[in-house]
Amino acid sequence: MNAQNLPGQRGDHGEVIDTRRGMFGATGGGDTSGYGGLVRSVRMPGATPRPYGGWFDEVADELEGALDEQGLVPGNAIEKTVVDRGELTFHIERRYLPTVAKTLRDDPALRFELCTGVSGVHFPGDKGRELHAVYHLRSITHNRLIRLEVTAPDADPHVPSLVGVYPTNDWHERETYDFFGLVFDGHPALTRIMMPDDWQGFPQRKDYPLGGIPVEYKGAQIPAPDQRRSYT
Repeated sequence: MNAQNLPGQRGDHGEVIDTRRGMFGATGGGDTSGYGGLVRSVRMPGATPRPYGGWFDEVADELEGALDEQGLVPGNAIEKTVVDRGELTFHIERRYLPTVAKTLRDDPALRFELCTGVSGVHFPGDKGRELHAVYHLRSITHNRLIRLEVTAPDADPHVPSLVGVYPTNDWHERETYDFFGLVFDGHPALTRIMMPDDWQGFPQRKDYPLGGIPVEYKGAQIPAPDQRRSYT
């Protein structure tokens, strides 16, 4: 197997956003295996130069041409294009997200009619871009799959809603808001979908505490894990 195809193997390419120590980032556990001494960099894949290969170039050309026809500079809307592990990802400047999505949906040569949802990702070390939203778009007409990715800082966690372009994103955006705190501007009813409506914090952020602190909601107090009654 080619080492470049192994998960997490990016060599010296891409942008370093963080440095992790130990096997899983945990410290103070008394590890004697030696894995606690591991030090590795966290890298985001960099922009991919042309040609991308296969139909990727065709989609990129059509998208850039369609944006140009609308009076937009493609380089302003598309921050970078990445081909990594056989996937094509367009990194979009967040204010242009609805325009790009609508173009991908409506242009006859593109026809990405289906968005299968949005996923949140939290990179605390990616300063100024801590929150990422990733969209998977499928063209049923052309049998193609691409991704869009936008970022927002912790200090301004706002991303335009795509419910107006892809109505099926309604609940996906609510879930991403609930767990990551990304605010989808223009969503028709952005409320929590899993956690109680007065819950504090966003449980899938990487800086969210895993336990050891009391949790309170709706007037009830849930003790920390180390203070709960034992039944054994």
